[in-house]
Amino acid sequence: MIKIRQLKIAFGDKVVLNNMDLDVYAGETLAIIGPSGTGKSTVIKVLTGLLPPTGGSVVIDGQETGSFGEEQWDALRKRMGVVFQYSALFDFLNVGDNVAFGLRRQLRLSEEEIAERVSELLQMVGMPDTQKLLPSELSGGMKKRVGLARALAMEPQIVFYDEPTSGLDPVMTMTISRLIRKTQRQLGVTSVLVTHDMASAYAAADRIAMLYKGRIVQLGTVDEIKNSGNPVVHAFINGLEWKEEDADGQQ
Repeated sequence: MIKIRQLKIAFGDKVVLNNMDLDVYAGETLAIIGPSGTGKSTVIKVLTGLLPPTGGSVVIDGQETGSFGEEQWDALRKRMGVVFQYSALFDFLNVGDNVAFGLRRQLRLSEEEIAERVSELLQMVGMPDTQKLLPSELSGGMKKRVGLARALAMEPQIVFYDEPTSGLDPVMTMTISRLIRKTQRQLGVTSVLVTHDMASAYAAADRIAMLYKGRIVQLGTVDEIKNSGNPVVHAFINGLEWKEEDADGQQ
C-alpha cells in the first residue's frame, strides 16, 4: 500500500530522514518506534502531503506522489484518516458534530444518514450516546476515541496514528491499542502507528520499524523486535541507555 524509497527530509543542514526505505503492506498495522526527535511524526507529514520530501520517492496505492499538486493530494487524503496526538477535536462542536464534520463537508448525505453513521462509529469505539457532550466534558481517553471515530467517518483505506496513547494511563493505553487492532480487523484498513510506547506497539502492530538517526535500523514482527540483537533496538525497547559507538554500523 505504501512504498518509501531513499526518502530524505532536511531543513538546511539538519537532516531528519536520511535515505529511508520502508514498505507498508495492505491491511497491516505497522508501528514506527524510536527516540523523541528522530523523525517519526515527520514520516506521517510526508505521507499525508503536508511536507514535501527533500529527496526520494513515496508511492501510495500505486501512485507516485512526487509530482502531486494540492488537488491530487486532496483526492488522496479523502482515502486517509488521521488520529492526532492531542485529539484535535473542535472545542466549539459537540461529539456528534466533531465526528460528522467530514461527512457534512465531503458527502451528500441526509442528516438522518449522518446521525446513523455517527451513532455506529461511536458505538464501535465504545462511546455510545455521547453525541451531545462537549470535548471539555471528556477525559483524555474519551477524546482519543472520539478522534478515532472522526478519522474513520469517511471509511478510509489508510489510517495514521500519531502518538495516540500519549498522556494516557496504562489501562487506557491498552484500551486504545486494542481499539486500533479492532479497527484493522473489522474494517480491513492499513494503519501506520507512530509511538514511543512499546506496550502499545506490541498490542496493536503486526510489524514494527525502529527509526534511528533518520533510517530504519530494524524492521520485523513483534517477536523479532522483542528478541532483537541490535543494541540500539534492545536498549530502546527496554528503556536502557546505550553508547553511540554501539550503534555505529548497525542496520
